[in-house]
Amino acid sequence: MTDPHSPVALVTGASRGIGRAAAQKLATRGVRVALNYHRNNPAARAALASLPGSGHALFQADVSDPAACATLIDSVLKQFGRLDVLVNNAGLYEEHDPRTVDFAEWEKTWQRTISANLNGPAHLAFLAARQMRALGTGRIINITSRGAFRGEPTAPAYGASKAGLNSFGQSLAKALAPDRIYVFTIAPGWVDTDMAKDSLTGPNRTEVMAQHPLGRVATPEEVADTIAWLALDAPAAMTGCIIDINGASYLRT
Repeated sequence: MTDPHSPVALVTGASRGIGRAAAQKLATRGVRVALNYHRNNPAARAALASLPGSGHALFQADVSDPAACATLIDSVLKQFGRLDVLVNNAGLYEEHDPRTVDFAEWEKTWQRTISANLNGPAHLAFLAARQMRALGTGRIINITSRGAFRGEPTAPAYGASKAGLNSFGQSLAKALAPDRIYVFTIAPGWVDTDMAKDSLTGPNRTEVMAQHPLGRVATPEEVADTIAWLALDAPAAMTGCIIDINGASYLRT
């Protein structure tokens, strides 16, 4: 049984992929998990049922909506009474090749991507930090992408949103360090999730795999292990860091 006084972590986009794996890993460490999902209720319920321990709960919210972000944080606090860890994992990837799309499609995709991948995590972090200051400590973990560094030529809004989240996390780390609130960023490359399935099994597979000296892409569990370590074990002096998990497929200096 999970201790009713154990830490609480809110994981966004927790119905599948990295978010689900992170929720499972945190639950095995005795953390009570608030699983956020957007639309896929059956997958979210399956994710909840897969967690060890007790005291976990589901919360539906579209994190691209500022009002929904405020309601989500309020609902988690009402349910659990505290929030120790925020994992900003929810996001979307949509292509809008600047060479082929018209302006209407460009603008629509840009706004939707920035709202989900940058504005939402920023709003949640701001709101979570207010509660964490009351607790006297807390941890925020943002999931970005290697695309923030290497560029995303057919999905520039995605690359820009993740680069912005990198910078936001570092700014927040500086601002919140005096309050003992620590902010970490993970920048995965390709991860073996449902979202990546088409690219990992389709006609682009050879090109994708050629990028990886390991001969494979990362697993959701590898990213989840890192999330749990940052949430519970990483030293405070690591605040502001960006950790690459891409199997040496993209190396930055």
